[in-house]
Amino acid sequence: MLSIYRLPNKLPGESVIKVLRRDLFILLKKVLFLILLIILPFFFFYLMITIQPSLMSGEISYPLIVLATSAYYLFVWLFGFFSFIDYYLDVWIITNERIIDVEQKGFFSRTISEQRLFRVQDVTSEVNGFFATVLKYGNVHVQTAGAKQRFLFREIPGPEEVRNTIIKLVEKNKKKHRVQ
Repeated sequence: MLSIYRLPNKLPGESVIKVLRRDLFILLKKVLFLILLIILPFFFFYLMITIQPSLMSGEISYPLIVLATSAYYLFVWLFGFFSFIDYYLDVWIITNERIIDVEQKGFFSRTISEQRLFRVQDVTSEVNGFFATVLKYGNVHVQTAGAKQRFLFREIPGPEEVRNTIIKLVEKNKKKHRVQ
């Protein structure tokens, strides 16, 4: 597991400036959707009982309903677990020397990219939508000259402040590298 306090390939004098995750509202939306998925079968069962009450007492239909419901709730639990894992393990770390992008792509696949600050060419923030504007979360695009040309910080809180922080760090880092 990647620890914020033990950065991979830590450079001399490197310190963590910001650790970013998606906004909590994104997790809240997924939790509300999960609650809706949990409640949905109760309405379905109510309709089944009122329309066709004999289905719940049949020798074949009742076990099939129980099996289908169990499989459904297993998939709902898996969706909820995966949503939390995806939220928690997608991390963007900004240090005084580089930007580290940790992206979880499924349960057993993770991509870690890093880019030195002196390679950053452009930083753009965007806020799209009503909730994003009101709750002040959005995306930050970091254009670099490296192999992964564009870092995308998705749905992070305070994208304008993050953009300004990165720009200041890039200017400071470029001045430092010109002096050396």
